Amino acid sequence: MTINEIIKTTGSSFYVFDTAELKKRIAFLRASLPPRVRLCYAVKANTFIVKELLNEVDRFEICSPGESRICGRLGVMPEKTVISGLYKDPRNIEELAGGNGERVYTAESASQLVLLSSLAKKYGKHIKVLLRITNDSQFGMDEADALAALTDENFALLDFCGLQFFSGTQKTSIKKVRRELTMMHTVFCKARDIYGEKMRTLEYGTGFPVVYFADEAFDESDFLSQFSQLLSELDDIPEITLEIGRSIAASCGSYYTRIEDIKRNKGLNYAITNGGMHQMVYFGQQMAMRTPVFEVYGKENEPPANKYNICGALCSMNDIILKNASLPAVKPGDVICFHNTGAYCPTEGISLFLSRELPAVYLWDGQNAVCVRKAFETSPLNTPGEII
Repeated sequence: MTINEIIKTTGSSFYVFDTAELKKRIAFLRASLPPRVRLCYAVKANTFIVKELLNEVDRFEICSPGESRICGRLGVMPEKTVISGLYKDPRNIEELAGGNGERVYTAESASQLVLLSSLAKKYGKHIKVLLRITNDSQFGMDEADALAALTDENFALLDFCGLQFFSGTQKTSIKKVRRELTMMHTVFCKARDIYGEKMRTLEYGTGFPVVYFADEAFDESDFLSQFSQLLSELDDIPEITLEIGRSIAASCGSYYTRIEDIKRNKGLNYAITNGGMHQMVYFGQQMAMRTPVFEVYGKENEPPANKYNICGALCSMNDIILKNASLPAVKPGDVICFHNTGAYCPTEGISLFLSRELPAVYLWDGQNAVCVRKAFETSPLNTPGEII
């Protein structure tokens, strides 16, 4: 099925994830980073491309029971997973710890260490643990608490194989990255002095930025070159894993939404689409204030005709996708395609608001689109008394 055929046969919004572009992106990152660096894909960014990444990344970060079930169904081997998350559901963690395969677990608190230790004792096995260092937020634990765990006899069955750190997202400052890596290198050296050579891994959530807007100027190649030099200086850390979600997934995604109505209020033109902010959260707090990369499908080469405020279908004054966007001559039925929507758009939206259906999802290999999720009716999820 082609994109044109999808548009002709569906009236709903939909996502298309380009698997060739996804693999091209991985290849670019590999070529831009030191060869010894491993890539860990954050599943929360986009669950629909996990299968396409089975042979492309070294590890998958899982942060919920739902994500662990998805990865299990798609054939992700346990030894390629790191079980993370601010809250670790004890039942899910026991199911994973008691099963087959050698997973790695992050520990965000003393209580998570106690949980993992109790499961290690129950099943008579060692469990690999990355101690997560806080970024001055609710995530992770203080350096002192993490280092103290290394000599705690109650955790004798926990193999502390490394440290984990993540400070945020959309980081364009190489100075900030340098400070973070310097800090983590210092903590890592302290941990290794206490624990010995089994302390091998630094897992770093890079927060690599993604260019979403047409007016952004960001030299990614230069940024990655400087970042790679910083990593090369950490030659006394045996294993470095970069936990990445947005930077891997964003560029492979496109979101298509149809114009359903056009009107003029108080001298302003409005185009109303059947999608909206609940399905394009990648704009973050800058929704409508800046111009993303987009086009009107089939009219890419037509000159601008009018400016429009493009608004979604939600009953909310916040559902403004674009303000004063220059569009060619458009009419109801035309489709707008927004690019770089591969990360978080299908997983982070306020999907139950107004009980709108979830968009269909397609995987595109450059020649053919395959539907991997039909448009999903959400009203039963919001209906009391119905058991789904």
